[in-house]
Amino acid sequence: MATKNINLKKKFKAGVEEAVGALTEALKPAGFGILTRIDMHTKIKEKLGKDIPQTVILGACNPEVAYQAFLVNTDVTALLPCNAVVRDLGKNQVSIELTKASSMLELLGDKGLTAQGLEVDKKLANVLETLKLPTA
Repeated sequence: MATKNINLKKKFKAGVEEAVGALTEALKPAGFGILTRIDMHTKIKEKLGKDIPQTVILGACNPEVAYQAFLVNTDVTALLPCNAVVRDLGKNQVSIELTKASSMLELLGDKGLTAQGLEVDKKLANVLETLKLPTA
């Protein structure tokens, strides 16, 4: 069975913190703010004593879109916020991965919500294309 691609991804020449800052700023014009930050590499080290590459998970939310989706189906709250991941690839390169809203909303089985998610996907794809970082 083929794996479904649930993320929009792009590689950039940047450090993790530089990329987190640029991504945070790039999401604002699309109506997204950052609600949470998880330094996954730190948590894995704390809990398991194991090392992974620096990986930051940002919980991004567009309040208007979240509100409209909530009005349609309150189960959408289990899928919020949208994850935005900045992962260190080494040699001053990062992968920025934005979860496709449509992939998450498909789980609810509502074609209207999935269509709304496709519109969000377009916004997120534009964020990746306009991000002010050099591409790798």
